[in-house]
Amino acid sequence: MFSIKSQVESGCLTSVPPKYVFDKSSSNCISSEAETIPTIDVSLLTFGTPDQRSKVIQDIGNACRDWGFFMIINHGVPETLRDEMLKGCQNFFNLTEEEKKEFSGKQLFDPISYGTSFNTNIDTSFFWRDYLKVWVHPNFRAPHKPAGFSETVREYSKRSREVASELVRGISESLGLEERYIEKTYDLEVGSQLLVVNMYPPCPEPEVAIGLPPHTDHGILTLLMQNELSGLQVMHNGKWVPVNDPPPNSFLVNMGDHMEILTNGKYKSVVHRAVVNNKETRISLGTAYGPPLDTVVSPAPELVDCESYGSAYRGIKYRDYLVLQKANHLDSKSCLDRVRI
Repeated sequence: MFSIKSQVESGCLTSVPPKYVFDKSSSNCISSEAETIPTIDVSLLTFGTPDQRSKVIQDIGNACRDWGFFMIINHGVPETLRDEMLKGCQNFFNLTEEEKKEFSGKQLFDPISYGTSFNTNIDTSFFWRDYLKVWVHPNFRAPHKPAGFSETVREYSKRSREVASELVRGISESLGLEERYIEKTYDLEVGSQLLVVNMYPPCPEPEVAIGLPPHTDHGILTLLMQNELSGLQVMHNGKWVPVNDPPPNSFLVNMGDHMEILTNGKYKSVVHRAVVNNKETRISLGTAYGPPLDTVVSPAPELVDCESYGSAYRGIKYRDYLVLQKANHLDSKSCLDRVRI
């Protein structure tokens, strides 16, 4: 399967090939109102006064409950490291197709996997994206090309994992749980960290193609950063909200399916999609944080109201959930629906 980057750079594409045409008609209502996406100053979790910390935990809880998505600033990851990471990802995709083939994963849990679309064996429409997936924790792996890329990935993964851990503690407290409850209960210190780099090349007909269709992420939460181009849209109150002009040096944070499971639906994973443009290449880096692959994730007993509804989701191994997601079409919350009770 040829990468979409190589097809675009061949100069032969004046229209979208039929295999890449995606029907957006069923879910293409764009919000016409200026929505204010929550922005959280996460430095207040560590360095704020008790009142400031209490307020930011409340704000995190509100954002998780009302949006399932928010932006964070003052997170401590150096802008220079973020820039190096974006540059390294661009340089990886600029390798020759022959060089990148070395990293073509064959299995879901291969440490490194380069490819295109989502699952070309079952995708009815291909997605306008190439990707690099790397399992960076608990066992670190990264491509050895281009030069220096592996070292940058290691440092970025370490620093972003620290941010995610701090966020999870704040989320835990926002639920009325002990600060390290989620971290300890689901073994997050030795948990899974999957780096997914998406490249969305210019598309001759962006209105008929899609970078990634409406979907939710597996895991507890995802930290996302991108180059200067927008393309992410999140579903809020039944409409798509474009995430345009995020604060400089910010991360975008979205709740994953396993956050929804462990909170018994109190915090929902957010449906989102990636649209494409006809001018420049967009690159996004998503890092999904989850438990160890063999950990069973089920609703936290403290968050289950036995007298009312009981558990809303059945427990499932994280590994099995990822297999389930990969074996089916990427479609909104279809994977999560399979574990609802």
